[in-house]
Amino acid sequence: MSKSAKTVPPAQPTDHHAPSPEPLSPERLSIAKPVKPRGRARWNIALLMGFGILINYIDRLSISVTQTPLSHEFGLTATEFGILSSAFLWSYAIMQIPSGMLLDRFGVKKIWGASAVLWFIASVLTAVASGAWIIVLARVLLGVAEAPAFPGAMKATGLWFPRHERGLCTAIFDSGTRLANVLGLPLIAFTVATWGWREAFWVQAGLSLVFLAAFVWKYSGPAAKLHKKALSEEEYKYIVDGGASSESVRPKSDLATVGYLLRQRKVWGLSLGLAGAGYVLWMLLTWLPGYMQQSMDQSILKSGIYAAVPALAMFISELTIGGWWVDRVIGRGANADKVRKGVIIVGMVVALLTVGAAFSHSATSAIIWIAAGSAGIALVYVTSNSLPALIAPEGSAGSLAAIVNCVNLLAGVAAPIVTGMVVDITGSFAFAFIIGGVALVGGLLSYILLMGKLEPIPARAVVHDDAIA
Repeated sequence: MSKSAKTVPPAQPTDHHAPSPEPLSPERLSIAKPVKPRGRARWNIALLMGFGILINYIDRLSISVTQTPLSHEFGLTATEFGILSSAFLWSYAIMQIPSGMLLDRFGVKKIWGASAVLWFIASVLTAVASGAWIIVLARVLLGVAEAPAFPGAMKATGLWFPRHERGLCTAIFDSGTRLANVLGLPLIAFTVATWGWREAFWVQAGLSLVFLAAFVWKYSGPAAKLHKKALSEEEYKYIVDGGASSESVRPKSDLATVGYLLRQRKVWGLSLGLAGAGYVLWMLLTWLPGYMQQSMDQSILKSGIYAAVPALAMFISELTIGGWWVDRVIGRGANADKVRKGVIIVGMVVALLTVGAAFSHSATSAIIWIAAGSAGIALVYVTSNSLPALIAPEGSAGSLAAIVNCVNLLAGVAAPIVTGMVVDITGSFAFAFIIGGVALVGGLLSYILLMGKLEPIPARAVVHDDAIA
């Protein structure tokens, strides 16, 4: 070797077997980027929505506790009371899609605020009713008024929360439906037993006014909160970087957007699946106190207390598993699609335990079966209700949530009437619970065969404006 030759250092060893970095999905990117900021404005919004859903459900459920005195005063059969109970759901189901379109167009604050005014009016009409037909009209009005409730809460979730926190947010606002049974029904039952059924509706009218004042005072979109300095820039950036929906995007054509969504197989899988669970849920919501009063010979007050037990099971189930646990395992890198679909399927299977009430001969055994199955229904609901904000095209979460709710509520319309007819014909609730089991099996098959992978639906063309939800 000549002196002028240069020594070339040996190449560093290379591990040819080292795996190349795996690209992260958009959801995992949103999880990996932001570090949790100081500030809790978004969680205050979740609690506010939960308070609204709580009052919402007290309004719609109180009729079930008043069944015996109300039916006696107006001479109603079980079938007629079932029709009266379902009157709320007629307009509630019909108004789902229009309310979703209104939410996407005008925003959560305007639509929810106007709705709360109508909640109050409907409660007052029921309290002063001189005949059953007035109560039917009041229930129809209440259905119109409360139609934007869940689509609005789902839309607010998409605006206010990063994707990886939406499970717990949904569990928080959805828990209002369970607390209505745990807190609201005993309150209504106590009011009915102490003063009368009309006074119960005056109580719920007052609660509606309390929520209206709190909502008008506290709710606005993230951009508006930031402008008012009620939201820190750090928390706002965390929300936006985490995949929150844009406040300035709306569908180019509302009707065209609804038609586009209705052509998606994924939408039908989610809608029909939730309808299976919804049938049983609405059967319990409208008839559980009556079932306890008629079949298990319980007083009005005791029936309200018994009805709180399944609701408590649902509350615990959706907050611990459907909310906290789901967000935790997804946040640690688990496959979000598998986790959410797994929770839904397990929930539907557990929900079948409600059929055990058909073969129960005591109030205690019946409520244990119903409570166990209700915990499964809660998992289905809290997970399904988080999906519209996750899979909807940008700016269309309200419309998608409304479609899902509309199909779900068609089953809800049938449940009180079918249950009342079964009780009138057979003199028993046994076959009503068995029919509920059949509905659950149908919903389970829809989730498995139709819903497919939980990923965003491709967006249609959109336009931008400066509206703030």
